[in-house]
Amino acid sequence: MTTAAQRLIDFLAAQGIDRAFCVPGESYIALLDALHAHPAIDLVTCRSEGGAGFMAVADAKLTGRPGVVLVSRGPGACNASIAVHTAEQDATPLILLVGQVEKRDLRRNAFQEIDYARMFGGIAKWVGEATAADQVPELIARAYAMAMQGVPGPVVLSLPEDILAEPCAAAEVPATLVAPALPAAADVARLASLLRGAERPIVLAGHAFDRPGAREALQAFAEAWRVPVAVSFRRQDLFANHHALYAGDLGLRNPDAQREAFAQADLVVALGTRLTDITTQGWTWPAAGQRLVHVCAEPRFLGWQFPAEVALAADAPAVLAALGAESPAAPPARDAWNARLRAIHVADCGIRPAQHADGVAFAEVARRIGELATPDAIVTLDAGTFGAPFYRKVAWTPPQRLLAPVSGAMGFGVPAGVAAALRYPGRQVIAAVGDGGALMTGGEFAVAVARGVPLKMILSDNGSYASIRIHQERAHPGRVSGTTLENPDFAAWCGCFGVPVTRIDGTADMPSLAAALAAPGPGAIVVRTSLAAVLPAPAMRAAE
Repeated sequence: MTTAAQRLIDFLAAQGIDRAFCVPGESYIALLDALHAHPAIDLVTCRSEGGAGFMAVADAKLTGRPGVVLVSRGPGACNASIAVHTAEQDATPLILLVGQVEKRDLRRNAFQEIDYARMFGGIAKWVGEATAADQVPELIARAYAMAMQGVPGPVVLSLPEDILAEPCAAAEVPATLVAPALPAAADVARLASLLRGAERPIVLAGHAFDRPGAREALQAFAEAWRVPVAVSFRRQDLFANHHALYAGDLGLRNPDAQREAFAQADLVVALGTRLTDITTQGWTWPAAGQRLVHVCAEPRFLGWQFPAEVALAADAPAVLAALGAESPAAPPARDAWNARLRAIHVADCGIRPAQHADGVAFAEVARRIGELATPDAIVTLDAGTFGAPFYRKVAWTPPQRLLAPVSGAMGFGVPAGVAAALRYPGRQVIAAVGDGGALMTGGEFAVAVARGVPLKMILSDNGSYASIRIHQERAHPGRVSGTTLENPDFAAWCGCFGVPVTRIDGTADMPSLAAALAAPGPGAIVVRTSLAAVLPAPAMRAAE
């Protein structure tokens, strides 16, 4: 007789899920047995549940299918919760499978028991729990559908240990996904009319274009209608950054000139985005009086913060496809507007060369990585100040991918790089991480080494939680508290993985970066990074 665990794994395989990530636990040992030598699903054993979850999130970003992570109850689920939050903030489909206490012990405060509906209810799209083996096929089908439909996101399925091992008489339930909502013809005509009449429009592209074919559709639309495109927070790889119609991103600390120009748009077309706080520059843009068209697959994100002249609960790429039946047109003044936005973006892309006594300005490293990145490179970023230049100082062009946590979660970069290198071992994959994040989940580099994938880890070592230190210096100048790090010898630490290690201690060492990135197999590059280069001016002088 087929067990509930086998039914669950067979369902995932039938949906094209070919990889899952885990830290093993006895509470879901039946699932591990179902995965033993499974012909379709590769099980990746990780070193921390947070790392496993981040790998699953990154894999989902690359495949468009839900990332799957398996963890044990209690501590395992708590460690994995950071990935659930990241998937929610990033609009990424994720299925977290939690081995739960036995059915008889549910809600009795048993060893390591947690009520996951209460724990994850505020960040997951759906939380389910099996109380009988025959429920499992229905529950996993529902979990898959919930993760994928509308705005994608995380789901959690609690699976009592004994139920997983029990025979399951219920047949496998087919996956049923709701078809993407299509726009009404009248709404498409209204949008086309607004686009034809706008002298200063701007398109804001979000998560809905992170799927096969959608980037190409977005660029074709922009070119046909001669509209500039900005991307939402940390989604630089949605639109070719070198393109004349690329107007930049909506992120942290946008230049004043760019914010002022965006506020002068006479039409904002927000496509496939939830209009969250950073993308809207602290809920200030679109500004009062600006005409707004907002397209999002889930109506709950429409109208609650920014009233829209046209609000469409529809699939954004489908809206662009429907616009193909309309005749593009633009007022003559449009070209000057496009050129103005482009010039503002380009002006913000430069890096001023500077020498610092305490190390290399990491912006120079990022610029060089941008030059050395292959046309299909995948770069994964951790959270931290070192990552900032990758967003505005490097021009990304699809099919290049830039995977960064919209949630701002430290610890994402290295696990994401491992997942990307496993998914595309023939592509150049670079994971950039700071000295804070490196000792959170950087140990997952061991997985890349064990699998033999050619991941290159670049570690920025400046002895500080620098992004917090910057805020600290602005709010409390000279009063450094809690942000200084006493680091190990990171070159020695990286060497313990048994990979070649390149050290960059100063500008003179920069030429070695190219050779290190081109070398076969996994490798590590440790950069002594200047803290002075990123601190506010008075603190910078003190640091030097």
